[in-house]
This record gives sequence, C-alpha cells and structure tokens, in this order.
Amino acid sequence: MTSVIKFFTRTQGSKKLTLVDWVSYIFLFLGFLIIFLPVLWLVLNSIKSQFLLQKLDTNLLPLDYERVGRATVYGPEGKEIFMMKDLPSWVLYWSDLSVDEKSQHDVKSYISKYSGKEYYALRTHFGLVPGQSKELIINNNLPEWLIKYPSMFPSAKKEYDPESIISSLNIEEARLLSEYLGLKPYKPNGFTSQILVSAIDPETNEVTEYSVSRINTNKDTVNARSITNPQGGIVKLPKNEIILNKNLKPSWINYTDPLTQNVPNMDFNAVRCLNNSVFVTIVATIITVLINSMAAFALSKYRFNGQIVFFIIILATLMVPASVLIVGIFKMVSMTGLSGTLWGVIIPGAATPTGVFMLRQYMLTIPDELLEAARMDAASEWTIYWRIVFPLALPAIAVLGILSIIWRWNDLILPMIAVSTTKAAYTIQLCLLDFQGEYLAQEHYRLAMTVVSLIPTTLVFVFLQKYITTGIATSGIK
Repeated sequence: MTSVIKFFTRTQGSKKLTLVDWVSYIFLFLGFLIIFLPVLWLVLNSIKSQFLLQKLDTNLLPLDYERVGRATVYGPEGKEIFMMKDLPSWVLYWSDLSVDEKSQHDVKSYISKYSGKEYYALRTHFGLVPGQSKELIINNNLPEWLIKYPSMFPSAKKEYDPESIISSLNIEEARLLSEYLGLKPYKPNGFTSQILVSAIDPETNEVTEYSVSRINTNKDTVNARSITNPQGGIVKLPKNEIILNKNLKPSWINYTDPLTQNVPNMDFNAVRCLNNSVFVTIVATIITVLINSMAAFALSKYRFNGQIVFFIIILATLMVPASVLIVGIFKMVSMTGLSGTLWGVIIPGAATPTGVFMLRQYMLTIPDELLEAARMDAASEWTIYWRIVFPLALPAIAVLGILSIIWRWNDLILPMIAVSTTKAAYTIQLCLLDFQGEYLAQEHYRLAMTVVSLIPTTLVFVFLQKYITTGIATSGIK
C-alpha cells in the first residue's frame, strides 16, 4: 500500500506538484475511467436479473425497490383488497418472465401451501384458472360450450344457462368455474406487483407502510394504499415525504445456471466450452511460439536470396483485414478436412506476422559471434536455435506467448469458420452467441458468461505483465 501511495505522489523533482504533474495525473485518471468503467459496468450488470435488464435499469448496482403483491378477490362478501408480503421476486414479476423462465418454477406446488383468498389471488395471477376450469369441465362431463362461453358475444351467451350447471357443483368447483366464465359474484381476481414505501400517516402521524403502483416524477403526490388497512381506500402522500427502500438483489443464477447446465431449453455446456477454449489456447500458443520463433531465427540470422522480399511480404500481411481472409480460410479448412474440429481453429492462426516481426527484431540484437562460436564447436543449427537463440529470446517469446493466449482465447472469427456446425467443438466465445436468438435474448446469462471468459486472460495479464513490458522494451528496431 505504501508503494502505491508513493507512486501516486511522485513529482518531477520538487516536493510541489508542477503543471506537468497535474496534466499527467489528469490523463492517467481519464485513461483509467475510459478503460475501467466499461468493465465495471459489465461486471455489475452481470448480476442483474433478467427483469431489470429488460427494463433498461440505469442503476449501476443491481438495486430494486422492495415490493409487495396487491391482490383483489371477488366473492359473495364483495370485493376484498389485501396485501401479500414476502413473496419471491419470480412471483411478483411473473407476467414479465419469459416462457423459459416460467418453466423453471413449479407453480402448482408453490400455491398449494396457500388457502382461501390468497390461493384464489395467486391462482389467477399464475393463469391457472382456464386450465383448471377446462379440466373440471372434461372430468365432470359438463357441456363443451362452457369452454367457449367466455369468448362468446353477449347475444350468443343469452342462449345458454351456466348458472344451472354451476349450482350442481360444490363450493370450490362453483367458484372456479364462475371465475372462468366471469360470472358474479366471482369475477376474475386481480394481482399486481407494487412498490413498498414508508411514510407518515396523515391521521395518526405514525410511520406506516404503503403500497404504490408507480411514482410519477411529474406529480408532487403519490397514490398509495395502507398495508395494514388496504380497504381504507387510496391515500395521497407528498412525494418528498415518502421513503423508498431499495435493496441490493444480485442474481447469482446468471452464473450458476450456465455452469451447471441448467439453462432452460438450451444445450449450453459452459464447462465443455471452457475446456475447448483452454485446449485451443494452449496448443495454439505452443505452435505459434515454435513456428514464429523459427521463422524469425531464419530471417534474422541467415542470408539468402529473396530475404528482404520475403520479410516485406510478411509485413504487408499486417495491413490485410481479417475479414478479407474469411473465405480463403474457410476453403482451406474445408479442403483439409479440419472443418468441425478444434484443429481447424488452431492451425490457421499458427503463424502471425506480428510475432515474426517482433521476434526477428529481438533476435537481431543477439550477437552473431555466439552462433559462429557454436558452429565452430560442431553444434547443429537446431542446437543453436534451441540451446542459444531460444533462451536468449525468452523475453520477446514470453510477450508473444502472452499475446497469443489473449488472441486465441478471445478469437471468434476462426471458431465461426471452423466449428460453427459442430456443437461439441464450440469455444467459450462461440458459446456466448447461443444466448442471442431471433425470438430469445438471454442477456443476463451472456453477461455473466462474458465475465467468466474474461477471468483467465485477466489473470494471465496480471501475473505476467512484467514480461510484456520487458519484452516490448527490448524488442525494438535495431
């Protein structure tokens, strides 16, 4: 910690900060924000629920209002309004969930622990009334026109008498069918998710909990209902006096579901994708280091016809966009039988002009006298390369190895070309595309897995950054 403080308090020589010092620290701070803030946004959004992401939540942290369910139930005693607290978020946001998310919950098992008005409200909320009513009609051999009755025109409904059929059922069955048909006094119930706030009761001057449907920024008052006395009607509360309770609600299932193969209706195996990426990265890096170092050794320590031309051609490929090579790489992979295999990802990227150039410039700094002395001692060219040049070029080779790890791990183009038709060979970057479809977008899973995919390269850079700075500093043009 002391070294960090010492670093950030450095000056040009005097104890006071000069204009150059201030400008330097301002640029460092701005650079830090530009680089770090997008990463911070990614990490924090990866633990937001799908509901918050779909609502385009602008909070940096995964904060959500504390909510309560407001239920309206109709019966012989009239309309009754009451509140249901401590409900899980998936119940409160049920109408906003996707079909896949709804399939993850056993609704019938959940509401079985409720009875009476709470059960009736939740039954309507989960949309179970039509299914249970149709099942009742079929099991009791009731007239089939009852199923179509809710969608009939008023003139057509006059031809039927559902009350006479309902009178033959027991109380629970009569209530269920009446709710489905929309008959009095059992009209369809209601259930909404509302914001829980606290405010001083205008009558008792005590802090009381209220439910609020929404908070309108254009109005000075908020329409609310008392939690303890919801039947008392709507109360207008001054907006500046209410206390909003926001809780930190991280959604860890964004990580656990993909890692445990529990993503609904998707064949997503995060472990398999990560293993494929690790294999490709390690093998491709080893091959890249060997091929590029051998090519650099030849260009830096041998003299042959066309050497300059060959080197210029290598440098020229640096200016060719990767997108231009897609068709050629695809043809090569297909003709060699590497399509659908991880080797189709590894081989095309084995040699890089960047690596050849960097290693050549570094190897030019190795004295030729060392190589001539080794030849006089009857050392073979392979021995010279492996025992002398390779160890002396380790700083630059380490840089190439680190860059290769980052390149191969984050590569998307080659996997799309080589293994896009083979699910078992997907790398982690290609697997992330599975969360985006024409009718399905699971951004909460994709953000979480993106964070997971960043961890290996981040660790590599953090622990090996000294080799990068050393290698780049010593691999300049001679």
